[in-house]
Amino acid sequence: MKKTIALLPGDGIGKEVVDVTVEVLKTVAEHFHHQFHFEYGLIGGEAIDQKGNPLPEETITMCKNADAIILGAVGGPKWDQNPVHQRPERGLLALRKELDLYANLRPIHTFESLIDSSPLKKEYVNGVDFVIVRELTGGLYFGKPSERVDYQGEEAVVDTLFYKRQEIERILVTAFEIASQRRKHVTSVDKANVLESSRVWREVAEEVAARYPEVTLEHMLVDNAAMQIIRSPRQFDVVVTENMFGDILSDEASVITGSLGMLSSASLSSTGLHLYEPVHGSAPDIAGENRANPIATILSAAMMLRQSFGLEEEAKAIEKAVDNVLNSGARTADLAPYGNPMSTTRMAEEIKHALADDHAILNIMEAYS
Repeated sequence: MKKTIALLPGDGIGKEVVDVTVEVLKTVAEHFHHQFHFEYGLIGGEAIDQKGNPLPEETITMCKNADAIILGAVGGPKWDQNPVHQRPERGLLALRKELDLYANLRPIHTFESLIDSSPLKKEYVNGVDFVIVRELTGGLYFGKPSERVDYQGEEAVVDTLFYKRQEIERILVTAFEIASQRRKHVTSVDKANVLESSRVWREVAEEVAARYPEVTLEHMLVDNAAMQIIRSPRQFDVVVTENMFGDILSDEASVITGSLGMLSSASLSSTGLHLYEPVHGSAPDIAGENRANPIATILSAAMMLRQSFGLEEEAKAIEKAVDNVLNSGARTADLAPYGNPMSTTRMAEEIKHALADDHAILNIMEAYS
């Protein structure tokens, strides 16, 4: 298989985790006989510095010509005082709109070897396995007007939460489709006791649920959902919600795994051109120190192989290699703050070795079966 992958390292540790993920993908390509062509583009603060634009036109063109996209991270204090349109995050928001990346999938599951890294009690987090489906191109982050205004001689601000019914419907359909392949339970999170947008969200959720009689729909207010994700996370299968709620809840859920450095994500488009990225940010405080955990980005690449390329065996090989390396006791600084942590590059090397060894064993077993 030949595929072109657009790489957007971005800022901070984004460059480090993307670079080692490319090396892991090269190992996959070698052992499974694929050809992956990588092209690099600018986004975020790095793009502002070099091009004066957080999302240059050439980056958009490169992405549209690729088969999938891997993003590192954007942002950092260097650009905090920039005007709003010159902030690194505007590049990411613009890319989501430009490519219609409307659905963000964030798997939340625990690794048995990392249970003790979670601040939650073992009996709460053991066996957790759910997916947060977040609407990504609507809501408060994109509504207009969004500005400071003069209100009767006093400074005031306005942000607009705007959704079209079709936007709500398609994210709910995505959630139900995923649930139909899992444990057949959807938890729709809203604030219907206060917000009109949430009341419409519930109406549409009920309409979509009628098309999937095998899937159970549960409604949950966002404040309760925030509590239940910590108090009883095993109850969830697929959680679906709007943009801002999804942003907050998915970051909260990261505490279950013990580190943001373990969480992968996929942003799906209506055209089939999808973007994959770790949940964590640019971590400028450790950028360039070779300390970042690359596993979230590597697992995002596994999601890419499965979702965009249909390479299930290859995706499972990466996931198994990660699991094997963690079971061996390997830890980066976020998972072993008081121990002897591995560097970013060393962790990736260990995963590459596990990939190669496991694939060699599989080949031998097949030859003698």
